[in-house]
Amino acid sequence: MEKNIIKKTDSNNPLSVGATIEGKVVARDRSSLFLDLGISGTGIIYGREFYAVKDIIKSLNIGDKIVAKIIEVENDEGYRELSLRDATKEIGWQKLQNLKETGEVINVRISGVNKGGLLTNINGIQAFLPVSQLSPDHYPRVADADKQKILKELQKFIGKTFEVKILDLLASENKLILSEKAKTEEKIKEILKDFSKGDTIEGEITGIADFGVFIKFPLEVEEQIEGLIHISELDWQLVESPSEVVKVGEIVKAKVIDISNNQVFLSLKALKTNPWEEIEKQYKKGDIIKGKVIKFSAFGAFVEITPKIRGLCHISEFASKEELEKSLKENETYDFQILLIEPKEHRMSLKLIAK
Repeated sequence: MEKNIIKKTDSNNPLSVGATIEGKVVARDRSSLFLDLGISGTGIIYGREFYAVKDIIKSLNIGDKIVAKIIEVENDEGYRELSLRDATKEIGWQKLQNLKETGEVINVRISGVNKGGLLTNINGIQAFLPVSQLSPDHYPRVADADKQKILKELQKFIGKTFEVKILDLLASENKLILSEKAKTEEKIKEILKDFSKGDTIEGEITGIADFGVFIKFPLEVEEQIEGLIHISELDWQLVESPSEVVKVGEIVKAKVIDISNNQVFLSLKALKTNPWEEIEKQYKKGDIIKGKVIKFSAFGAFVEITPKIRGLCHISEFASKEELEKSLKENETYDFQILLIEPKEHRMSLKLIAK
């Protein structure tokens, strides 16, 4: 028999009134709940104490362990009279611990949001569902990862019901963290058995964020998973915005470059010819070349040398940003000198040749 835990309030008498004791549910009827207290005998919750917490008692099953407070050491029938009114929180945390250990999926209703995620409660205990633990279908994909835009997207979920698992809990800190994506982990693991690093997949672009794009695959089956193509893996040329390269709903082929912790990372550029491989044969430091100004940024002007090669004319080459924009115009072609060329880093620095 497992050792029962008694929290003492009287060092001389651990079964004093007011002490809390752990027991196992062994029987119940319409107005009583019986607990096996091990070497401390049998406990009973009945009468007013039973009806005060009847909703909690309804959720208990035979074999469940709960903590109760002793209100009478021994009544006329030889039972320890117990109360759950002051131990309901402990029971709630015990139930949650059981749910975490079994990995059971539970339904929660979203009651609020903050910039970090969604708020809810389980049996009166506050819980938090972080943005990072949302499923791909609910993940807020907003430009520039703007916190206010993320908050606005999350507010759409208030009142909605989510299926989640308990990710982490710590009763002493009143900490209860949930995960929505955890419920699909086994399914993802099963699907990923058919894929390896280096494979080429075909999928549909489902979302665009400032850091990259999301792609669902494989297309030919109902059960799909979602991978990420980082902005740096979209093309060999410098990409300022993923929407320059792909659109939501577009079907593309991508290469699997990594599979880690049930996450799939893919690349579009890995299936494209690397234009920088031959660049050193065509150009060298000091060369004078023609280039078209594509766009301005805080760093200077991006200059297209070939359709896939862009260099940067840094703002430090000018007295000010105003001087840069006065000297260069978008979509106009100018003569530049190559100051630095680093094919492995896909980098070329340029200087405007004054006329």
